[in-house]
Amino acid sequence: MTTLRARDLLTTEVAKVPPETPVAAIARMFADRGISAVAVTDTAETLLGIVTESDLIRRLADEDERPSGWLARLFDNSGAQAERYARSHGVNAGEVMTRRVVTASPDDSAAHLARLMEECRVRRVLVTDGGRVLGLVSRSDLVRALVAQQQAPEVEASDDRIHHAVLDAMRSEPWADTIRTAVHVQNGVVEFYGFSRSEAVSRALCVLAENVPGVKRVVDHTSQRIGREPS
Repeated sequence: MTTLRARDLLTTEVAKVPPETPVAAIARMFADRGISAVAVTDTAETLLGIVTESDLIRRLADEDERPSGWLARLFDNSGAQAERYARSHGVNAGEVMTRRVVTASPDDSAAHLARLMEECRVRRVLVTDGGRVLGLVSRSDLVRALVAQQQAPEVEASDDRIHHAVLDAMRSEPWADTIRTAVHVQNGVVEFYGFSRSEAVSRALCVLAENVPGVKRVVDHTSQRIGREPS
């Protein structure tokens, strides 16, 4: 299966605004264009930050903020409070933008982009090269790429090639056991024999085999091993 890169997935039409753009104008852009983020750049289109719907929602939420009690004020970080106030009450993009932007390079894989979105809890990743914005990859872009791969024509592969591919995949996973679990392939059907450490391992083995190009079906004949594994 071809490894998709950020350059294959990115949308080049990314909304960009200079840091002096009023917040009201950004909100209007979101409403008029149906977008949820704008990149903040300088005149050379070098990335400075990003303004998202979350930044504007934070602005509204802080308008409803109640005065904190003395105990909360005692433990609150005044610097963090000041930073939040400046961002939630700022009047232009430079004041409300998120400066620590999650970015990727054009050659980063789709898997790397997905991990960034998951770990950083963001809905999109800006693709940059030398600090300049090339485009944007969103969660929906990754989903569309996944669907396209699932709909790709079925790959014809020999049983021997499938067998080696399954074993290689098992060796790369710490939970898989190539010593006590045997793999048999016939007419594209993968069968597992022997022992597995748990039901979860058995399920994972089936999923592993299903992801190997050319596999038509997977049958699990393994038994769960009871007791401690020998050292």
